[in-house]
Amino acid sequence: MNKSILLLGCSALLGIAAAARQTAPVSNYSIVNKLPLSGDGGWDYCTVDDSTGRLFVSHGTQVQVVDLATKQQVGVIPDTKGVHGIALVREMNKAYVSDGRDTAVTVADLTTLSVLKKIHVSGINPDAIIYDPFSHCVFTFNGKTGNSTVIDVKTDSIIATIPLGGKPEYPASNCTGKIFVNIEDKDQVAVINTESMRVEKNWPLAPGAGPSAMAIDNQAHRLFIGCHNKLMVVMDATTGKVLATPPIGEGVDAAVFDPVTQRAFCSNGDGTITVIQQNTKRNSYAVLENIVTQKGARTMALNPKTHYLYLPDAEFDEAPAPTADKPHPRAPVKPGTFMILEVAPVEK
Repeated sequence: MNKSILLLGCSALLGIAAAARQTAPVSNYSIVNKLPLSGDGGWDYCTVDDSTGRLFVSHGTQVQVVDLATKQQVGVIPDTKGVHGIALVREMNKAYVSDGRDTAVTVADLTTLSVLKKIHVSGINPDAIIYDPFSHCVFTFNGKTGNSTVIDVKTDSIIATIPLGGKPEYPASNCTGKIFVNIEDKDQVAVINTESMRVEKNWPLAPGAGPSAMAIDNQAHRLFIGCHNKLMVVMDATTGKVLATPPIGEGVDAAVFDPVTQRAFCSNGDGTITVIQQNTKRNSYAVLENIVTQKGARTMALNPKTHYLYLPDAEFDEAPAPTADKPHPRAPVKPGTFMILEVAPVEK
């Protein structure tokens, strides 16, 4: 072989390798901590109080509260059987916790975490829960009765029950009189008017199916809806028009939006977080990356001040063999392995 051709070939290979190194995807986020928490049992939603730097985590029959600066648990809200979600009402210094098995909402003092009241809701299995600052009300979304219980936070009394026409999943508020909620079994978004306390519209999600997670960008009026057919539906929150459907991971159960970075995140039970970069000038929504987390880490909270993400999870044993009664058995959780994954932006 001609020596000059050989050298040229080597140079080309080196150039290709260098280009590959330069263009190889580099994660914008990484797991920086795994914070162990005591106790066993299932878990669902978590939420960050960025005014105090505390994380509220639903776990079994309690809400565990973690100081994010010290990484230590600082207290619990007890006796929340079948706990699902936590809504924080800072102006009243109260937390509202949905207790699915009790068909109730636990009201707790945000500072002391002491229980102030139990409110029995007007539906079965209150699951997702949200505070709407426009109406000054907490809304529970009751999975087994397909309705929403409305609680006045000034009196802690039920003031309305809203039929939803299907199984509700996660909601979002535009803070100006509308609440949007996924109707999982109808592949729709129901639009609740928080002045009339009625559903005024139902928007179809096609090609999205099985909507579970939802986040909102109130500046650009966009909804980000995580669906179980592995799509994120980006919807115009003023018209209901589907604008984009980027792919996401499997088993989504939570979504958040970071207004500073203009990124939407979906936490997926397959052990990933799909990151969608929003460009409102071009009206484009591109998958930035799929952050590797752990299998089962399906819910998530965002600290908007630090841009950190927090995901409850645990370790799992092998799933038992399928049977006629249980053709798709779940893998059991290893006792004593419950933790919070802390995912941080990578400094560049």
